[in-house]
Amino acid sequence: MKNVDYIIVGDGYAGLFFAHQLIRNNKSFVIFSEGRKSASQVSAGIINPVVLKKFTTFWKAQEQIDFLKNSLREIETYTGKNYLIDAPIHRIFHDENEQKLWLKKSANEELSGFLSEKFERLNGVKNDFQTGKVNQSARLDVNGFFSGLFDYFEKNDFLIREKFEYTQLDPARAIYKDFNFKNIIFCEGMRVRDNPYFSEISVNPNKGHHIKVRLSQPIPENITIKKKHFLFPTGTGLYFYGGTYDRDQLHHHIDESAVDQLVKGLSEIYPYDFDVEEVHFGFRPTVKDRRPIIGRHETHDNLYVFNGLGARGILNGCYFARDLFRCIEEGVPLHEEVSSDRFK
Repeated sequence: MKNVDYIIVGDGYAGLFFAHQLIRNNKSFVIFSEGRKSASQVSAGIINPVVLKKFTTFWKAQEQIDFLKNSLREIETYTGKNYLIDAPIHRIFHDENEQKLWLKKSANEELSGFLSEKFERLNGVKNDFQTGKVNQSARLDVNGFFSGLFDYFEKNDFLIREKFEYTQLDPARAIYKDFNFKNIIFCEGMRVRDNPYFSEISVNPNKGHHIKVRLSQPIPENITIKKKHFLFPTGTGLYFYGGTYDRDQLHHHIDESAVDQLVKGLSEIYPYDFDVEEVHFGFRPTVKDRRPIIGRHETHDNLYVFNGLGARGILNGCYFARDLFRCIEEGVPLHEEVSSDRFK
C-alpha cells in the first residue's frame, strides 16, 4: 500500500490549483485524470475582474486577481514558466450610452481600479464607438498551464491517468485500491453527477462553444477584444472566438446554432473574410447563486467536494483552493457564501 495525504479526483482548474496548495505545503498526493479534456482545458483562459455586460465587479475580485498572480509566480518556481499573458481586455462599446455608463462606473471606488477612463480605437475591427480597457485583466496560457503542470506531476509520480472507480473506495478504512489516504478532494465538474457521495450537489451544466478561425487581415495581437464574445490570437496562426452560454442544448456534440451565433458575432466586428478551422465545446459546472460549492461529506469526514467554479474557473479555482486547504488542515471555517452547507 502507498500512503498519501491527498487523492485529487479531477483535472480541471479546481484540481490543479488545489494540487498547487499541496505542493507549496509539502503534502503528498496523487491526482486522477481520465485523459478527456475538461471544460477547463478548452476554456478561453480569460482573467477578468469586471462583468462586461453591466460594467460591475464581483465578490472578492481584487483579492482573487492578486492571489492568482502570486500563485502563478509560485507555480513558475517548479514548472519554469509563468502562464500569465499580459493581454488586457478591450470592450467594444455598442453606442454612446455604453460609453457614458462606463465613465460613470469608473468613478465608483469599487471599479476605479478596473475601468480605464481613456477610450481607444482599434485597427482591424469595427469599433465605431471605440473601446474601454479593463485594467488588471489578462489571459492564462491554458494549453501551457495544463501541459506544464501535467508534465511536472508525471515526473514526480503524482499523476494517475485512469478513471476513478467509486466502487473501489472504502472511506471508513481510508483505502482506495492500493492507496492509504487522509483525504480525497472530488473536483470533477459535471461528472460529479455520477459520484455516489456528492451526486446531490446543486451544479447545473452550461454548455459553451468556441471556434478557432483564420483571419484574412491582421488585428492587434497584444490584447483581448470583447463585444459579444472574446477574440484573441492563440499563437498558432489561429484566433479564438467565443464562448457561448447554453443551459438547454446539453447533448454531447456540436450545436450548429451555436456555431452560427459565433460566426455572426465575429462578422459584426471583423469586416474581412475568415475561415472557421476548429469548433470546441465544454460543460461549465454552474451554481444558481454563482458561488463555488466547497465542503465535506455529511458522514465521511475525509471526503470533500470542490466544484461549481462556473465561467470564472481560474479565479475561483485558485482563490478557493487555499480556503479549502486551510479548512482541512487548520480548521479555518469556509465562507458561508461558498460552503456546501448553504444548501442544507
